[in-house]
Amino acid sequence: TMRLQAPQFQALFTPGLRSVAELFEKKNYELRIAGGAVRDLLSGVTPQDIDFATTATPAEMKEMFTAAGVRLINNKGEKHGTITARLHEQNFEITTLRIDVVTDGRHAEVEFTTDWHKDAERRDLTVNSMFLGLDGTLYDFFNGYEDLKNKKIRFVGTAAERIQEDYLRILRYFRFYGRIAEKPGDHEPITLEAIKENAKGLAGISGERIWVELKKILLGNHVNHLVQLMYELDIAQYIGLPLGGNLEEFARVSKNIHNLSPKPMTVLSSLFKGKDDVTNLDLRLKISKEEKNLGLFLVKHRQELTKGSGPEPLRPYQDFLMDSREANTNSKIFELLKYQGEEQLLKEMQEWTVPSFPVSGHDLRKMGVSSGKEIGTALQQLRDEWKKSGYHMDKEELLSCLKKL
Repeated sequence: TMRLQAPQFQALFTPGLRSVAELFEKKNYELRIAGGAVRDLLSGVTPQDIDFATTATPAEMKEMFTAAGVRLINNKGEKHGTITARLHEQNFEITTLRIDVVTDGRHAEVEFTTDWHKDAERRDLTVNSMFLGLDGTLYDFFNGYEDLKNKKIRFVGTAAERIQEDYLRILRYFRFYGRIAEKPGDHEPITLEAIKENAKGLAGISGERIWVELKKILLGNHVNHLVQLMYELDIAQYIGLPLGGNLEEFARVSKNIHNLSPKPMTVLSSLFKGKDDVTNLDLRLKISKEEKNLGLFLVKHRQELTKGSGPEPLRPYQDFLMDSREANTNSKIFELLKYQGEEQLLKEMQEWTVPSFPVSGHDLRKMGVSSGKEIGTALQQLRDEWKKSGYHMDKEELLSCLKKL
């Protein structure tokens, strides 16, 4: 058996975890780290959050923690077998081993077990089905560690069965492929077949759950390959992507954007031909207002709002920003520059501070312009002059300009 001694693993042993481990040991309940955290630790990554699995039932855990005076955080996980305990300013999510009794492609009814193998069997991918004892022993029933080392993404057992338990696993397959696989196109044919045959099942999955996965896919590796695959395997139509998605544009933009940390919507917008595609995506996935507005902005401006020819390539973007009356236009322009692959201009635009117009109505009154209407007209003319100067003219220059006008 393999025993992990990595520094990332040692670092997990906070006072909180030591206390938890002691309680379980006293009662002879087994406690192990489960799922994604094990995968991360084996990859040399510090896990963001850690799930624990145990042979103790929720009732036994509650009794044990309450007797020890440990605070339990009331959460909705209890019917799935999850108890959250808080020790030393840290939350510990601990779930009883379980077997899925009935699945409908979305939810599972579970019963508790003390059999680690059976719990591993109901997990989605081999790389997510491992456990790690607190002494560092790896429990790996489906060769997850081999797959992780070889950067292979495979379902536990039969792909079709795993997918039919929860159709969202199709997207989880893509997400982990984009995270772990070394190169595009390294799939087992039988897996792709199972995905294609079951793609329709995604129609019954809530938009919110799909969007969470899709966003992670859009920001992972091999995104162009994976989205092309979604169209090839007939998945696209069930998750709100446009039927005639512009795959050439997507290929171009996903390359442009590679190192620019775009927002998911920025990458996705390249598939859209027009604003209807954004609306349909929103109807299916219930994206946020901000995401929808960004999609509409990119579809509308990606063609005509482009860099200036001549010595001031940034000018069109700066002018657009100065004329805009909407909130957070600058962040939308940053995303547009990423979309267009303008890395250098993006840096300059991010460093540019929006200048404030130096003249006010008060200044004009001092100069004897009294009627509100005249002030409005004069300010607009001065604004135009200021804009022509590249926002460089100061108050003095503008006011002397007014005398000429």
